[in-house]
Amino acid sequence: MAVVLNACSTTRYLPPNEKLYTGGTVKVDDKNIPKSDAKALESELKTYIRPKPNSSLLGMRIKLWLYYKTRNRHGFIQKFLSKYGEPPVLVSQVDLAKNSTIMQNRLQNISYFQATVSGDTIGKKKTAKALFTALPGPSYTINNVTFPAATDNSLDTAVKGTMAQTLLKKGEKYNLDVIKNERIRIDTRLKEEGFFYFAPEQLVVRVDSTIEDHKVNMIVRIKPETPERAREIYSVRNIYVYPNYSLRDTSLRLDQAKPYRNYNIIDPRNTVRPYLFSNTVLLHPNDVYSRTTHNNSLNRFINLGPYRYVKNRFEDVTPDSPKLDVYYFLTPYKRKSLQAEIIGRTSSANYTGTQINLSWKNRNAFKGGELLTVTLFGSTDVQVGGQNSGYNVYQYGVQTSLSWPRLISPFALRADNGYIPRTILTLGYTSVVRQKLYSLNSFTGSFGYQFKTSEHKIHELNVLEATFVKPRNISQLYLDSIRNPNNRNPALKHVIDPQFTLGPSYAYTFDNTTEDYRTNSLYFRGKLSLSNNLYGIISGADTLGGKVKTLFGTVFNQYVKAESEIRFFHKLSANSKIATRLIAGVGLPYGNSTILPYNQQFFIGGPNSLRGFRPRTLGPGTVDPTSANGNAFIADQSGDIKLEANIEYRQKLFSIVYGALFADAGNIWNAKPHQPGGTFGPNFLSQMAVDAGFGLRFDATILVLRTDLGFPLVRPYTPAGGQRSISPSFKNSILNIAIGYPF
Repeated sequence: MAVVLNACSTTRYLPPNEKLYTGGTVKVDDKNIPKSDAKALESELKTYIRPKPNSSLLGMRIKLWLYYKTRNRHGFIQKFLSKYGEPPVLVSQVDLAKNSTIMQNRLQNISYFQATVSGDTIGKKKTAKALFTALPGPSYTINNVTFPAATDNSLDTAVKGTMAQTLLKKGEKYNLDVIKNERIRIDTRLKEEGFFYFAPEQLVVRVDSTIEDHKVNMIVRIKPETPERAREIYSVRNIYVYPNYSLRDTSLRLDQAKPYRNYNIIDPRNTVRPYLFSNTVLLHPNDVYSRTTHNNSLNRFINLGPYRYVKNRFEDVTPDSPKLDVYYFLTPYKRKSLQAEIIGRTSSANYTGTQINLSWKNRNAFKGGELLTVTLFGSTDVQVGGQNSGYNVYQYGVQTSLSWPRLISPFALRADNGYIPRTILTLGYTSVVRQKLYSLNSFTGSFGYQFKTSEHKIHELNVLEATFVKPRNISQLYLDSIRNPNNRNPALKHVIDPQFTLGPSYAYTFDNTTEDYRTNSLYFRGKLSLSNNLYGIISGADTLGGKVKTLFGTVFNQYVKAESEIRFFHKLSANSKIATRLIAGVGLPYGNSTILPYNQQFFIGGPNSLRGFRPRTLGPGTVDPTSANGNAFIADQSGDIKLEANIEYRQKLFSIVYGALFADAGNIWNAKPHQPGGTFGPNFLSQMAVDAGFGLRFDATILVLRTDLGFPLVRPYTPAGGQRSISPSFKNSILNIAIGYPF
């Protein structure tokens, strides 16, 4: 009824003798074409039909309805809604002949040289659609491809040398797009060999379609009118870098150039040290010009850090032999800056919080491109109406980092890709205050490297990571909760245990999910962390054997920890996809430790995890976090091992609104016995928590607001008087409100 009423309300206002255009279809009428090919042609040709009909949702033309209801209205609401209205698309606006010509040209461009297309309209009382009939005829395939012969002419020889990788394959269908891409491919290859002034338009591909059996011969040639300098191989003469360039600079000031290695610096104010660009300028004097090397240099200048803009110029300098002078004009940012941030956040655990960050940056701290950042922060998280109401969390502290745009290493490591490797030193202090419970001091530090080996691959190696956490104030309420024999919860004590980790870590990330054209895309991150392994072995640390060792007077943690996360995305259509994620992590404490330090343990549940359960309220194993009702609060549940799997179907509904159906499963466990039912064992699959639900995403590109309603289906534990399996009902549901996608 809604569809019928909507259709009536959007056609009743049509002008006399006009019909609403409802779209077009294409029929390929050729029995000699396989059905699969015919369907593919129909789908492609349909995309060329113009104009597009009025948009609809479930058969209802909401935007057209808004147009009629808000036109000529002057109220505030009507004016606001009119922005989303859409005027009617009439069948009289459809140019059948023009559409037919466009589709016919497209068929000819993809091998159907004898194609014809005709169009007509099929109408009802108030609506009409267009029907186009295509007669493609036979498709023409490639019989032979000929390239220029290798001669004394260097350009002919270079083009001939690209033949092995040609896109024009014998037996494949003629395709104009492939021919255009072939010219670009050849030009790209020539740019690597010094043909600086060559262009794809200076290549021509002649096609002979007069041979039998609907085949064509192709001849790749260089146009005779190609200018002489496009036929020359250019090399580099001099390289000049201007580190403090502005638009007011009009003189090149070459007399002030100071040579350093393979380039010259023009920097009268001495704003940088000359070695800053030694890992950035990848071209060298007398090198044959290479576009890849040139682009990699530009990328490195941009990623260097201190520079807002990078302008590049090549100058043909020698009439006798083909030589280029290279100029890099760099416009710096303001060297020092101060930034303030106010952040608001909320979670499904009923915590709302605010954080204030005050950051000071020096983008060229020691004139070597170093980035020095000092951040002061303070935050508060308050729970309203939950079981932990009144046990608010306050944090304050300072974080400092110093980043060098190069690898500071005793080993000579050099790469010529477009990415700047970095050496990073961090130091930080955080004070965590859990109101009425405890306070913790946390000191952190790290020294390591971050570098990209390709567009998709990132490596992070921390030679040394250190964390020291020590309790400052512990309330009597918290101590009584730990000592309560009726509701003993080891997690409570573990939160306030002193922690001292010291060791290296390595992380590898592969990510091609930003490339929207892919049908399948993948994200993977793996990390390996170590703590006091060698020292623990040398010192003979063995907690279970009574040999507890210290380092700098403090009991240290000893463990090996591995983490991995895989996300796989499959695009079903332009507006829908399947998203999946698998997380596996394991930490093995040994020697001086029987459990991972609290800040290295795994947690599960919440808006970015299992959405049918509140954050950090699951596990370990079959432990029931709600059983300790003698406590006025519930401690976060943590474990040494984690398994989690998620699957989500995402569909665009309209405008910026997307819908999702999801299911999650997972749990955490201890590696060694600490709590009954909390240790990882062979029956771990039967201890998985499961939920499902649905949600909406409001994707405004720069910000994604997400609402997910999760229904718990299976608990890992059996609560008193309850069951592990739960009927999905709104009574048990959890509403998650978050920023961004869960994965």
